[in-house]
Amino acid sequence: MAYMLYTINDVVRIPPSMFSLKLEDAVVQMLREKYERKMDKDLGIIIAVTAARNIGLGKIIPGDGASYHDLKFDVLCFMPDINEVFDGEVSEVVEFGAFVRIGPLDGLVHLSQITNDFLSFDRKSMAFVGRESKKTLKKGDMVRAKVSTVSMKGSIPESKIGMTMRPLGFGKLEWLDAEAKGEVKPIAPRRERKEQKERQSKKKP
Repeated sequence: MAYMLYTINDVVRIPPSMFSLKLEDAVVQMLREKYERKMDKDLGIIIAVTAARNIGLGKIIPGDGASYHDLKFDVLCFMPDINEVFDGEVSEVVEFGAFVRIGPLDGLVHLSQITNDFLSFDRKSMAFVGRESKKTLKKGDMVRAKVSTVSMKGSIPESKIGMTMRPLGFGKLEWLDAEAKGEVKPIAPRRERKEQKERQSKKKP
């Protein structure tokens, strides 16, 4: 699952400027500044600090003036798994593919992974157009895609998620609805279409 809740043990530093606040409020504020929107190689992207508890008595270090408290707290994290399926909005369309918003990250569906149809990029409308199906994909469309690669680095901008919409049952939700109603037929992979044409040519006298 992409979203997980973890419990962390830590020590939080409360500066003297925050002594006028309730201890719980000061602790949560400091934890959010330290952890939220940060990347952890094991946990993933830390989205939110959800609770702080078992806050210990403060310890003062001579020459510092701040109080240090042992505590436990929960964090909500995002770490997508390979083959995990997401319904998301296309956030951007560029010549080499489409970016799909999945939680706090955008996954990239490369041009070759959007559909089995041959696609052309229309610069004027900033959309992909299918040669055979005439299907279009543009910013704002809702799609169903599957995670194919995960590369979580030291920061959110450096992290990369690769996705695919080519397998049966994936693609723009509008396409899937039309296929489910029998209004259109899904396009088979190019290899299958090639093999089918070869078989048909062999049958001809």
